[in-house]
Amino acid sequence: MPTYKKQNHCVYHCLYHIVFGTKYRRNILNDGVFTYMKKALQKLKEHYPELDIEEINHGEDHLHIMMWIPPKYPVAKAVQIIKTNAARDIKKKFPFIKDVYWGTSSIWSEGYFVSTVGINEKIIRKYIQKQTEEDTGQAQLALL
Repeated sequence: MPTYKKQNHCVYHCLYHIVFGTKYRRNILNDGVFTYMKKALQKLKEHYPELDIEEINHGEDHLHIMMWIPPKYPVAKAVQIIKTNAARDIKKKFPFIKDVYWGTSSIWSEGYFVSTVGINEKIIRKYIQKQTEEDTGQAQLALL
């Protein structure tokens, strides 16, 4: 059964898989840098409580994140928030990264990959088909 989040005027299931790489695909994400960055990104909840990181992992030159992004935030804005905060914290803690990226302020490539981790098509079809069967007018996915 999928999890749903609530805001004042909506209920949503907006779970995303996001991948972005380091600038020039440089291998800077060793285990020490990643562990520090992971802890730093968990602090994002203090300023952005609705951006909820479920899973995070890495390769030496890229990052995988599975996170909740509420409908009021464009995905690009959430990615920008993560990239900005992670870069700032990493550069403060690890001075060698400034040497790797001399002449540029960013440690991340400009692009990113994003995909939804949503409810499958079969469940949505059943939900739509059962709309007329519900007395209250609010079909529930749990009853499928």
